[in-house]
Amino acid sequence: MTAEQIAGLAPAFQSYLAAFRSCFPRRESFVHLGTYCRGLASDLPRKSVEPMALAAGVAVRTAQEFLTHHAWDHDGLLDALQRRVVERHLPVPGQPAPDEPGVIGLIDETGVVKKGDKTPGVQRQYCGAVGKVENCVVSVHLAVRHGSFLAMLDSDLYLPDESWDRDRDRRAAAHIPDTIAYRPKWMIALEQVDRAAGNGVRFDWLTFDEGFGGKPEFLRQLDARGLHYVCEVPRSFRCWPTPPKYKSLQAPFAAKRVDNAARHGRPFVTQPWQSVRLARQTCEPQTWKVRSAPVRLQDEDGKPTTRTYWLIVAVNLETEETKYFVSNAPAKTNLLVLLKVAFSRWSVEHAFRLAKSEIGFGHYEGRSWKGLLRHMILCQLVLLFLAEQTDRLRGEKPGPDAGADGAGVEPDLPAVAAASALRV
Repeated sequence: MTAEQIAGLAPAFQSYLAAFRSCFPRRESFVHLGTYCRGLASDLPRKSVEPMALAAGVAVRTAQEFLTHHAWDHDGLLDALQRRVVERHLPVPGQPAPDEPGVIGLIDETGVVKKGDKTPGVQRQYCGAVGKVENCVVSVHLAVRHGSFLAMLDSDLYLPDESWDRDRDRRAAAHIPDTIAYRPKWMIALEQVDRAAGNGVRFDWLTFDEGFGGKPEFLRQLDARGLHYVCEVPRSFRCWPTPPKYKSLQAPFAAKRVDNAARHGRPFVTQPWQSVRLARQTCEPQTWKVRSAPVRLQDEDGKPTTRTYWLIVAVNLETEETKYFVSNAPAKTNLLVLLKVAFSRWSVEHAFRLAKSEIGFGHYEGRSWKGLLRHMILCQLVLLFLAEQTDRLRGEKPGPDAGADGAGVEPDLPAVAAASALRV
């Protein structure tokens, strides 16, 4: 971004925030919205309430109350954000080009390490950000990607069962509403997909990692909604690479693990490997060898499904890392499209890195459930503005080329530290 482009962001930011004015009944709260969002987009090293308030010359307590007590419609704000994405950035629902994936919904979770035991949802649990069990909070997210455009659509806190949902004193101290109960992460994601659909978001594809792909009920629910997905599954996920010979045969004795199906199943061993090169914005390109074949999954009774699904095995030629993907795509779908969808999940990880390193996503230090939820939503609001500006500025100069295989690259967002010009 040039200096002139950066300087031009301030009035654009004011105009952008004005589009959400109806969610703030009181003018005072709307003014605080601008203060808070400019703080998130600033170059402050720490973007919790206190340093942002002090930098803006606002009383710290007032800024805290904006998040936790002021009457403004954060649910309405999120709905308005999703409708804006539909109206301004997504195509009219239809059939994408045969070799392009169209609109992709990205489902993922992320963790933020926290000290103490007062932050809503905090406990020792697996934290993907550090790759181990840690004292942290975990949130579930839905993002959307269409071409070079990438935006976060929804964020929700995962509330662990024993340590939070059933602990009435702990819930009361964090002001968690009685209507908020424990839900497994896949159920939170399903609610986010339904909410986005209610606001007009139409996904051509959904993709997610094995933490969600390994939940058969989640896949069945997406099937029931008529949604196409390409998801990573654990190697222990079970399927039938060939139809079972006996209709009465019990599933545990018939279904194979996907790693065994891909290694020994007749549809896989009789076909050659295909080589696919996938380019990425923030990492070196990767080359994978792939095989795919139709398989049957287990239904709710543990028996083979009547319809077939794709099973794709991909092996990284450099590291020998092996991934397994399952898709409910039609049988004649282009395999390259499925791979583009599957590996587009890199995009949401890139968005998480940006949100944490530049927007202050993990800097919330309060003890209020509503405050944390609002903080996440406002981070999304700032990220959408930056995505819009990136999309606009990309049109003013040549964008990055796709990889040699046409797999495309991650959309890049502007360095948010440069957006200190938003302090107006």
